[in-house]
Amino acid sequence: MGFKCGIVGLPNVGKSTLFNALTESNKAEAANYPFATIESNIGRVAVPDERLNKISSIGKSEKIIPTYIDFVDIAGLVKGASTGEGLGNKFLGHIREVDAIAHVVRCFEDDNITHVSSSINPMADIDTINTELKLADLETLQNKSNSVEKKAKHGDKEINNQIELILLLQEKLNNDESINITDLNNDDLFFYNSLNLISSKPILYICNVDEKSILNGNHFSELVKNRAIKENNDMVIVSAAIESQIAEFKNIEDKLELLKDLGLTETTLKKVINAGYSILDLITFFTCGPKETRAWTITKNTTAPKAAGKIHTDFERGFIRAETIAYKDFIELGGESASRETGKLKQEGKEYIVKDGDVMNFLFNV
Repeated sequence: MGFKCGIVGLPNVGKSTLFNALTESNKAEAANYPFATIESNIGRVAVPDERLNKISSIGKSEKIIPTYIDFVDIAGLVKGASTGEGLGNKFLGHIREVDAIAHVVRCFEDDNITHVSSSINPMADIDTINTELKLADLETLQNKSNSVEKKAKHGDKEINNQIELILLLQEKLNNDESINITDLNNDDLFFYNSLNLISSKPILYICNVDEKSILNGNHFSELVKNRAIKENNDMVIVSAAIESQIAEFKNIEDKLELLKDLGLTETTLKKVINAGYSILDLITFFTCGPKETRAWTITKNTTAPKAAGKIHTDFERGFIRAETIAYKDFIELGGESASRETGKLKQEGKEYIVKDGDVMNFLFNV
């Protein structure tokens, strides 16, 4: 599995159109009225990676298994969602289950498409969503505080530390400040992660622009870009209008030809996934054999045993060593045999940090 990405935004900003484009489906109803999406739609798509085909071709594998990403199309949130306004806060629960949030922001003017407010104002739209997410987190923290405080009378040091952390998090949220998790010790970090706060998830802003702004954006998307930089988040530009056109084509070559005509070099799916991998610090390593060539997603700075554990827990438990070949060497030399003969196949131990593109074989004993 790659990661799980929740698509959020105000009603009528293009969320469902984007979801359909990313998943190449028509699961999500795209309509010109609020709350067209009632239940969250989930679509699983393969992460496009041209390296897979090249490795598989050299390895003469019977099949290719990519890594996958789940997109969750969450109903449009409105002001007051955290207290049940609109379709209520049940949808905030869906957001807690994802790894990253793709926040679709309307960055175009069109009198034929309604907006929940009287004017197009990306900053106000972002503030509305962020406020509801923050209020939902504050409610989570208060509920957790009430639960933990009942145990505090026993004088448990761990409980007291949890209460202190909750108070700190509440203060940070109320002051629109972020918490630096590197300041937390292991126990506090474990408790913090168990809270699954929405505000702790990285955000990818997706600016939905008109067709003429798809290459360079516009003044609306520039505002979002500056905000993303300030927040240490990421931003991409897409056009739901163009995605609707592309969806008309069944053949991938026709879709790519249309993108080329528009001056675009990559699909929206690839653009969003690349940005998602970036904000989540994810990389890919590969395994290759006669039966299959497969992609595996891990976080940066993952050690070889932990990477082996992604394949099977026995691989991590009985890890002996890893045989690694850099992707560039694997391709240029034509596979494992030549890489081994030229010394490009490396024998690595438990401390080895896996690099993006590594072609790996694990030796283990259980």
